[in-house]
Amino acid sequence: MFKYSAPLAETIEKLRAGRINLLAYVNEMCDRLDEVNPQIEAMLPEPDRRSRLRAEVNTLQSRYPDAANRPPLYGALVAVKDIFHVSGFVTRAGSVIPPELFAGPEAMCVKILRGAGALILGKSVTTEFAYFEPGPTRNPHNLSHTPGGSSSGSAAAVAAGICTLALGTQTIGSVIRPAAFCGVIGFKPTLGRIPTEGLVYFSRTLDQIGFFTQDLPGTELTASVLCESWKPAPVPTALPVLGVPTGPYLEQAEPEGLEAFEQHLSRLEARGCKIKRVPALNQIADLNALHRRLVFAEFAREHAAIYAKYASLYRRRTAEIVEIGKTVSDQELARLRANCSALRKELETAMDSEGIDLWVTP
Repeated sequence: MFKYSAPLAETIEKLRAGRINLLAYVNEMCDRLDEVNPQIEAMLPEPDRRSRLRAEVNTLQSRYPDAANRPPLYGALVAVKDIFHVSGFVTRAGSVIPPELFAGPEAMCVKILRGAGALILGKSVTTEFAYFEPGPTRNPHNLSHTPGGSSSGSAAAVAAGICTLALGTQTIGSVIRPAAFCGVIGFKPTLGRIPTEGLVYFSRTLDQIGFFTQDLPGTELTASVLCESWKPAPVPTALPVLGVPTGPYLEQAEPEGLEAFEQHLSRLEARGCKIKRVPALNQIADLNALHRRLVFAEFAREHAAIYAKYASLYRRRTAEIVEIGKTVSDQELARLRANCSALRKELETAMDSEGIDLWVTP
């Protein structure tokens, strides 16, 4: 219903070259936000957003008058999930707890984006503390459908064309899920590639930063800015071998999901990709349970002091995970963290032994 084309790479190319006037572009995007956001509620309100952005545009233009010297994300409007600290913005993390308790210096990834010429459009809606309890955001394709979580506002904002780029976080599936639900590209690189300093953490072991765009060239451009030691992969001489984990892992999906997945695999096969079905993650039910214990334990430790005083302000499902997490001992937590490293190694070994280039899953 509110889908709108906003490709990042093409837009940035025109902004850097001066083929699009930056101030006019920002005004147009603010108009778009004013028109669409009341329906999808992807962005948090900001009374003086337009005047702030105009001032930032003037500063950016004064700093880079010469098109040849403009940075890679010059003029990109970025929505930032309200789990990141951003200078000049309050961080609420989707919660009603006093926000001053979460105050902190600006997130490193936000600083990197600013240094690359990006403009912060504003904060996007998150589920409470990036977990389960949803915010008001609706799916731009169908307002009666969920946008997915926890990076719901970021994915919906990009899908609706409110911005060309948005930051999210993922502890379980909080980038790839809303990206799929909203029909945009969600990219979560390898653990540790994007610095996480400046988050309201859910799980310090597993929290990862990702982002959303509408276009693959825009994804690659953003990755080259945000990911440490980024190097473009050489163009392969052969199509990749795609690994599909068989058994209990896939059996978690509903029939409709599996049918769609098999259709996509058939398309990939028809284009020359080799599909290799490999037994993997056979203990997925146990792994899911261990994963929950790990993230709940780390969440409970992050929130121990605040929860002790403000437990009544946590929504029901969020309070439940604090209570569960409190039952995990330090010794068990250490074992759970070690299990993560062992599982990563196991999957890497399977890829090497089976000759798989990447895993493909629903």
